[in-house]
Amino acid sequence: MAMRIAYALLVAILLPWFSARAAEPLAIITAAANPLDTLSLDDLKLVYLRKSQMDTEGNRWLPLNMPVTDSLRRDFSLALFSLLPEEQEDYWSVQYFNGISPPKVMASEEAILRFVASTTGSIGYVRKQKVDNRVKVLLLITLPTAK
Repeated sequence: MAMRIAYALLVAILLPWFSARAAEPLAIITAAANPLDTLSLDDLKLVYLRKSQMDTEGNRWLPLNMPVTDSLRRDFSLALFSLLPEEQEDYWSVQYFNGISPPKVMASEEAILRFVASTTGSIGYVRKQKVDNRVKVLLLITLPTAK
């Protein structure tokens, strides 16, 4: 009986967290001054695979990532590529051998916001609730459901 009560209490506490996390979209951002207003999911994949090097204005794309172990990076990779960051190591080894570096890694969402706001051509991702007037949202991505 005590186990049932403890289980029910645990579910009651954690369920709202999982529901909110699954419902919160990820915002793909660029500088507020960037003339680009939207970006398709397919184009975003090409930018993050470094297969698209320039935006429509001729600026070099500078994609940003969170650290490999960060849960936001893991969610982004699953949503965009259906792969965990570690599962992309072989791809980046080949690209690096061919002179193509992976996206720059930033330490936090605030670091991404600051870099994107001040660097032409940069693109990154943050939780939608973190977006402010320094940046513009190009695309919203629904994160994978937490399990």
